Amino acid sequence: MGTKQELKVFGDKQIRTYWDDVQERWFFCIADVVEAITDSSDVRQYIKRLRQRDAELGAVWGTICTPHQFRSTDGKLHSVHCSSLEGVFRIIQSITSKKAEPFKRWLAQVGAERIHQMQDPELGIRQSLLDYKRLGYSDNWINQRLKSIEIRKDLTDQWKAHGVEEGTGYATLTDIIYYTWAGLTAREYKHLKGLTQENLRDNMTNEELVMNMLAELTATNITKEEHPESMSEHARVAERGGSVAKVAKEAFEKQTGKKVVSSMSRKRYLESQQPRLELDDSDSEEETKN
Repeated sequence: MGTKQELKVFGDKQIRTYWDDVQERWFFCIADVVEAITDSSDVRQYIKRLRQRDAELGAVWGTICTPHQFRSTDGKLHSVHCSSLEGVFRIIQSITSKKAEPFKRWLAQVGAERIHQMQDPELGIRQSLLDYKRLGYSDNWINQRLKSIEIRKDLTDQWKAHGVEEGTGYATLTDIIYYTWAGLTAREYKHLKGLTQENLRDNMTNEELVMNMLAELTATNITKEEHPESMSEHARVAERGGSVAKVAKEAFEKQTGKKVVSSMSRKRYLESQQPRLELDDSDSEEETKN
């Protein structure tokens, strides 16, 4: 029993959520919810003013809000206020926005989907596929990403079974894997791609995903065979896994003349496509005129 954290997608916004097995309820990051509905550039100040404006909401805020720590891709924990479905509905009542009603319907759907997914886990995979599609990813990339999630979970399951501390331990070993094959730590990799809170793997190219999958798959299999116990032993396994991917990366780059590690992120890719889309629209208009 415990909690399961997930990113849910509403429109083009990502909402941090977690499922509490004990209470059997979804909880949603309030700041993400408010940003999704209002498009506010300063969510903290918006929430502060919201509580001041609605005295009743301010009075019950402490009962409908629960602090929860979400883990970022660098392994660090960040505490944010979350609320259950009922609490979020109450907060939305105080927000005037055309997105409020669509968001309420989305919340109800999320709650219903969880019950179905508990009975059929394959539905969760299908939902992830749909979420990535809404964000503009290609089918090929989505297939790679879903496979990478499976491989990553297998690796972290092995780390947990072999005594690696969640959080700092996972982040340290992940950094070793990244640095060995890509020459960058997770923080440096995110900086290269211009990322802040976004998930690094969600912003990798197909080539980057494949190399990282190879590194993690290798580390997983070595761990299963050799059963490392100390952190130094795990670090050597992580480095060996990264080394296999490094060899593959160098061979790929030699044969294709293309660098694997890229500054391209999802946002930058979509921005790079915008001029092309605008040009295509202009061409269509010209053809119509002619």
